[in-house]
Amino acid sequence: MTTQRSWKWAGAVMAGAFVAVGAVAADQEAHAHPGAGTAHVELPARQIRWGEAPAALPRGAKLAVLQGDPAAVGEIVTVRLKMPKGYTIPPHFHPTDEAVTVLSGSFSMGMGDRLDRSAVKVLGPGGWSFLPAGEHHYAIANVETIVQVNMVGPFGITYLNPSDDPRATAGK
Repeated sequence: MTTQRSWKWAGAVMAGAFVAVGAVAADQEAHAHPGAGTAHVELPARQIRWGEAPAALPRGAKLAVLQGDPAAVGEIVTVRLKMPKGYTIPPHFHPTDEAVTVLSGSFSMGMGDRLDRSAVKVLGPGGWSFLPAGEHHYAIANVETIVQVNMVGPFGITYLNPSDDPRATAGK
């Protein structure tokens, strides 16, 4: 039986015009993870391994990689993000498309270059959003919330305001 692998985020540079500020490195102590299309996998919720979210995201969230390698180019990736009440991801964009499904809680998402709480759309359990590559957006967990994000790697995140990037203050 294949199990999942947890991941830690590290800085890297992606090819082309987009400079990624978050790539992924494998956690050597973790178990093997399901690969894209390699085998049938079933993973009961109690067996999902949560770890600290990558340094590219604000502190306080937990992350679980269910499928794929977020650093691999062209690989199908499924991750879950567990956020505490009030958790906010400032305005940013990604180099690839992403689809977000709210599994539990209440998740507010807004589009644009600045965080505007009056302009968000609130998604509850079962709510879904598609965000094309390069689209500027932000998100807020109104209560403890779990979302599932499906994407094609590699993962990257660029904050519109560099001072919002948690990696800018890491180690200071």
